[in-house]
Amino acid sequence: MSFLNNIQPNEGSNRRKKRVGRGIGSGKGKTAARGTKGQKARRQIHPNFEGGQTPLQRRLPVKKGFRNINHKEYAIVNLDDLDKLFEAGAEVTPEGLVAIGIIPGIKDGVKVLGFGALTKKLTVKSHKFSKSAAEAIAKAGGEAVTL
Repeated sequence: MSFLNNIQPNEGSNRRKKRVGRGIGSGKGKTAARGTKGQKARRQIHPNFEGGQTPLQRRLPVKKGFRNINHKEYAIVNLDDLDKLFEAGAEVTPEGLVAIGIIPGIKDGVKVLGFGALTKKLTVKSHKFSKSAAEAIAKAGGEAVTL
């Protein structure tokens, strides 16, 4: 059983620092494992430095297909789909939309867009609504509930 007073690192997990440039007998003397000549041999440079070429982290955002890591992808539903597939007074939920087959999956959430007209009173529960969709649902006498 280990307690705070007798904790030790795992066997082989801690290694001594390699001391370079300490004479020929050390095996890392003379050039100190830096090879010969050139910028890298003469001074410390940033590990991501690419010799004056625009670095990778600055090139990536303009490349095709770059996606912000915090980007959320919503499953999209239009008002005309809701009008066609639901009866007046029905409650529309993301799980219900998946069950009917309007959307393949919920992804990061469901967003209702205002394309088409809504003629029925519906209670729509979704993660996001466009302004026009929320207005159209309210105008039809329904309710837009954000999850």
